[in-house]
Amino acid sequence: MAKQDSFDRRKFIQILVGSGAAIAGLKIVRETYASESVSGPRQWAMVIDLEKCTGCGYCTNACQAHNDIPPNIEWNRVTSWGKNDKTYFLPQPCMHCVDAPCVAECPVKACYYRDDGIVMMNYDRCIGCRYCEVACPYGARAFNWEKFTGDNPKVPEWGIPEIPRRPRGVVEKCSFCFHRIDRGLSVDLEPGVDSSATPACVVHCPVGARHFGDLNNPDSSVSKILKLKVVHRLREELGTKPRVYYMYPKGETEVET
Repeated sequence: MAKQDSFDRRKFIQILVGSGAAIAGLKIVRETYASESVSGPRQWAMVIDLEKCTGCGYCTNACQAHNDIPPNIEWNRVTSWGKNDKTYFLPQPCMHCVDAPCVAECPVKACYYRDDGIVMMNYDRCIGCRYCEVACPYGARAFNWEKFTGDNPKVPEWGIPEIPRRPRGVVEKCSFCFHRIDRGLSVDLEPGVDSSATPACVVHCPVGARHFGDLNNPDSSVSKILKLKVVHRLREELGTKPRVYYMYPKGETEVET
């Protein structure tokens, strides 16, 4: 699995379509370029509890393995800051904004919304202009300067690759592990509840700092947290409306990004 760079990703997509995406546990989702058009019955979100996060890096390692990411790129960064003799950690995946600047600025429509709110990349369409990378106020995107060849050092300890490697010359980022979500839903599993249908970073967190679920489901863990807890979104003044929420450490009213 680690040598997926030899696999033609166009052929991979053709095989999925030709054999029926449901067989592979995936589904074809309509591309949307206007945030107001995102109206699917499911709307995914993540909550991260910074009081619990220890900065162990398990989330990053799992993401690197399951998404077959080059060692020099991180889809899920974990930074730290100190305050009052304490050290806090801030995991930062793609925020999957409701009004995503990356989608608005992409000149070739390689960035788009799924109906479930996930902000996606069409790597076949991407021309590597990096407009989306510059537009993202969260630093969630990385440019793939080199072709990723050889073994992935995070495999198999942290997981097995579940998607093809991206080609050289594109911008890549967190996708909320959409393939795990789609595959799980196709066999009646619930993302955020069943581990195989949940983003790898959430599953591998050893302290339960991450929660994932459907905002439209009042019984989901994220819906319950948003109703009962005080949560924050990074750089809310920008109006991007991230779908990643944070519970700040006790006594803290802001974080350093």
